[in-house]
Amino acid sequence: MKKNRTEKDNLEREKEKAGKKGTEKGEEKAGKKSTEKGGEKAGKKSTDKGRDKNRKKTRGKAGEKAGSKNKGGKKTGIEYRSAKHGLDRMPYHNTRHLFGSKMSEQLEHGKQVSSLAYEVGRELGLSDDACMDLIIAGFFHDIGKTELAEEEEGKSTLLVEEMNSVRLHPRVGYDILKRHGFSEEICRDVLYHHENVDGSGYPENLEGPNIPLGACILRVCDVFCALIQDRPYRRAFPPETAMQMMIEEVEKYDLRVFLAFQRVLHRSPDGRVSMPEVRPEVRGVWKKL
Repeated sequence: MKKNRTEKDNLEREKEKAGKKGTEKGEEKAGKKSTEKGGEKAGKKSTDKGRDKNRKKTRGKAGEKAGSKNKGGKKTGIEYRSAKHGLDRMPYHNTRHLFGSKMSEQLEHGKQVSSLAYEVGRELGLSDDACMDLIIAGFFHDIGKTELAEEEEGKSTLLVEEMNSVRLHPRVGYDILKRHGFSEEICRDVLYHHENVDGSGYPENLEGPNIPLGACILRVCDVFCALIQDRPYRRAFPPETAMQMMIEEVEKYDLRVFLAFQRVLHRSPDGRVSMPEVRPEVRGVWKKL
């Protein structure tokens, strides 16, 4: 009897020991797994933080190359583009409204577009009448901005509101020229000179063949002449840089027109990108306008 009890007690003790060991092993395994998972999470977080820091450093370096920060600490698209093309002398922070260009600046821009459009038209083999229309359309392509500028004068509008207003200028220009008796071809070229062949332009998001050829010519010439001229919100780009920027967005332009435009700008003996000389017949049209 006593022997049986002793054996029973020993058996219970063995069970307790085995249970205790099992519990300890289970806890050790659970603790190990928990530690491993915690380590993995911590390692992942640490890695992610490291990557974020590296990205921030990289962006910071790119930002330093692009130019000084604006008040909000962010870079503008113009600043990044300037850095990409090696123009570290920029940015040129906007202190004027989008309609801030002087009349003399607008007139000079109109003449540049007019002369260049005429040359591109000749390069494409257009008729004399069509080329003459391009001189007039190029000269007046931004006339809608003058009327809109008078409406905006004295207003402390936001740049977003001004941008919406700027998008109206082709239609306003069309109406002005129509009232003064210019041909439908000239008026349509002015109306659609901000349309892109990929459908991303305005005012009607026209695509490809739906855009008049004259408008496609004005589009290319307007972009280039705008890039090489000082604007209220940035300084002028060198002609070679302007050309490269346009090549990067070539899907916006009629390819046949763009190639003719390139040939015109590479006529100089040294092969550099440069505006052609203004022809006497172009000046003659300007005097009559």
